[in-house]
Amino acid sequence: MAKSPHKILVLDVGGTNIKVQASGQKQPVTIPSGPTMTAKKMVREVKEATKNWKYDRVSIGYPAPVTAGHPMREPVNLGGGWVGFDYKKAFGRPVRILNDAAMQALGSYHGKRMLFLGLGTGLGSAMIVDGVLEPMELAHLPYKHGKTYEDYLGIRGLQRLGKKKWRKEVFKVTKKLITALEADYVVLGGGNVKKLKKLPPHARMGRNENAILGGFRMWEEE
Repeated sequence: MAKSPHKILVLDVGGTNIKVQASGQKQPVTIPSGPTMTAKKMVREVKEATKNWKYDRVSIGYPAPVTAGHPMREPVNLGGGWVGFDYKKAFGRPVRILNDAAMQALGSYHGKRMLFLGLGTGLGSAMIVDGVLEPMELAHLPYKHGKTYEDYLGIRGLQRLGKKKWRKEVFKVTKKLITALEADYVVLGGGNVKKLKKLPPHARMGRNENAILGGFRMWEEE
């Protein structure tokens, strides 16, 4: 991938905060989000926080499924109005949108076949094979006892099972998915990855900053 010539504004949209970073800025800005944060309000607050920044492209990591660059579902922990919103018109610049796990996966990629699993409120997932990103929705596939992978590895699983059993499930599921998807390695990201005492075989720990890097990489040309 070649480096983008553009100045890019990156938004990592979460249920608690929106992290905002741009090319040439040393520190990201954090904007509190939550259930009152609509798409319209997000644009207004981001524009206000970045009024002295120069950028000509926008990347958005979105906390729900995205198809062909368009949000398909309203985020669970935010206000409404995200699906069908005209982001390009609102920012006055070209906008690219990826699922937040896919954006973090893009920033975590180091070649070959990589599986990304985001251990957060839910279970984010994406795969990159030889530089080609494939966002995934593994979270809602059936796992066992009538429950899904997300029921075991997401926040509900952590609370239900306790840390010790949850860690065992992370190891089991990681091994199972590496085998099924023929991944060379897995990157474990998300807020709960720090609750692991050690990493499963062939796993690397992701960093939240990788989501911002992924936002920059969204505009890189092949």
